[in-house]
Amino acid sequence: MPLTKLQIAPGIDKQNTEYGAEGRWVDCDNVRFRYGLPEKIGGWEKVTSDALVGATRAILTYSGLDGVKYAIYGTNKKLYAYSENNYADITPIRATGTGNITQFATTNGSTTVTVTDSSHGALIGDFVTIASVSGAVGGISAANLQGEFEILTVPDANTFTIEAKAAASSDATGATANGTYQINTGSAVSLFGYGWGAGTWGASTWNSTRSGLTGGQGVLLESSKWALDNWGEDALALQFNGGLFYWDTSAGLSSNRAAVTNVSNAPTKTRFMLVSGDDRHVICFGTETTIGTSSTQDNMFIRWSGQEAENVWTPTATNTAGSKRLVDGNFIQTAVRSRGAVLIWTDTALYQMQFIGPPFTFGFNQLGSACGCIGLHAAVDVGGISFWMGTDSFFLFDGAVQKIPCTVQDYVFDDLNQNAKQDIFCAANTDFNEVMWFYPSLNSSQIDRVVVFNYAENLWYVGTLARSSWADRGTYDNPYAAEFEASDTTATISTITGLKAGRTFIYAHEVGSNDDGAAMSAHIESGDVDIADGDQFMSIGRIIPDFKGQSGTVDLTIKTRPYPTATQTTHGSFNITTSTTKKDTRIRGRQVAVRVASDAVDDNWRYGTLRLDIKPDGMRGKYVKNTNT
Repeated sequence: MPLTKLQIAPGIDKQNTEYGAEGRWVDCDNVRFRYGLPEKIGGWEKVTSDALVGATRAILTYSGLDGVKYAIYGTNKKLYAYSENNYADITPIRATGTGNITQFATTNGSTTVTVTDSSHGALIGDFVTIASVSGAVGGISAANLQGEFEILTVPDANTFTIEAKAAASSDATGATANGTYQINTGSAVSLFGYGWGAGTWGASTWNSTRSGLTGGQGVLLESSKWALDNWGEDALALQFNGGLFYWDTSAGLSSNRAAVTNVSNAPTKTRFMLVSGDDRHVICFGTETTIGTSSTQDNMFIRWSGQEAENVWTPTATNTAGSKRLVDGNFIQTAVRSRGAVLIWTDTALYQMQFIGPPFTFGFNQLGSACGCIGLHAAVDVGGISFWMGTDSFFLFDGAVQKIPCTVQDYVFDDLNQNAKQDIFCAANTDFNEVMWFYPSLNSSQIDRVVVFNYAENLWYVGTLARSSWADRGTYDNPYAAEFEASDTTATISTITGLKAGRTFIYAHEVGSNDDGAAMSAHIESGDVDIADGDQFMSIGRIIPDFKGQSGTVDLTIKTRPYPTATQTTHGSFNITTSTTKKDTRIRGRQVAVRVASDAVDDNWRYGTLRLDIKPDGMRGKYVKNTNT
């Protein structure tokens, strides 16, 4: 008989039943579709061997006026700048002390030291740099009490503990010092909290039910995130529900921290920030109604600076600063620039903010309802079309709000950690026409999955690529992406004593075909395809593989069934090399499925159309399993 092509439609289909997905691909990892055919995705390698402290939640890449390239990374603990293979810790300083540390207390044999500083304002996990220690305490020299430390515990408003660089030889108190405190850090994970520490002290009365904790509910403790944007060649950085900071590129990496300089009049508590397009206003979303009074934060309130004036926020007759409150929703979620306007998502709706000039500066239109965005970074604009992830669907806006039909929708939303949904990160990989959402699965507190929409071919696929943030190719020749390792204790860019686990590594993507020099496992598997109609069994005596751009070995597995509900029988795997022309087999069944996989260094492939040499092999005869070939 002539060879029969095994036709499988492109894209991953997890919405249908196993039999309903006949002739479709049903599972994959580290695979994308291009021109309708599946192929292994490109590899990645570390940009440098340096580790960043904490989980990176935002990346900004850009070039200075002199052409020098920069990247800004915001983690839950730090803010970093990168340029020319060098990193700098540019985390803003919250307060600088001058002799404000009045005492160190040591315990014999312990490295834990209690530091006294009245009203220090520090939290567990914050960073303090201690200098000018006046003398030794309990056998610990002044040098071993100086440097940058992660704060271990905060017993009260006036004391905190650190891990000294050496153990004490006695119980003692004494010495004074200067303390420089970085801005308060946040958690790397989002979770519900109960009991002691789950919320603000004094927010309720003793022995009464805390508001919001009834019915088994807790207080959602959200992970720390950043919003980053350019202001000319400089960078603006907003800490989620915190203040706005300015980083001056021209001052270079050395000893140049982001600061409130140039934005000292800006709101001090805001959910999200970006810079508008050609009109150049700094816009704060979910911000204060009274500038500088954090207790007036309104999650639906928008405030913008004067045009080309990042430090002008109070509206007057001679500037374009202003404000607006949105109505539909509980809080503003995120915003992106698109087609000469700014699109704004609340948790329930989509708005457009467009520059119209004085006296109102901006005009606002509601574009849709019941189409809110799920997370702070869960939307992206590609060529004037915006894509976002809602609470149970995917959407796009190309002049009208549209729900995107999704063949993996239930797979994603039924296995999503709702507590950590604010960590979802949406990114574009425009070289391959992809919009990607990195998300945490149900049993993971960190991002561990990705769902991809190929907008050029209208296809969906999934995987386990875990990236907490991503910047598309543009400033750099390859996309830059961050991977967080919660248990990693790798040494960091600066020396920090008492530093806890949790590191980010930055990778350049679409480089080679490996996982930072190691093998990258990839596979794709189809649903069943009928190779026989009615009662007739078919025998497969030969398979003809079809791969393009192959290097290394591909493992090809054939799976068959006699009936839709019968147990699947596996044949193979068959090792396919670049010189393989055919594989002789003894396979029998009515339905066949195929799995293509690779797991060795430098393996690469693009699957074409498998051809089968089949012939009739009986009608209602007894089905005999054959697992040998």
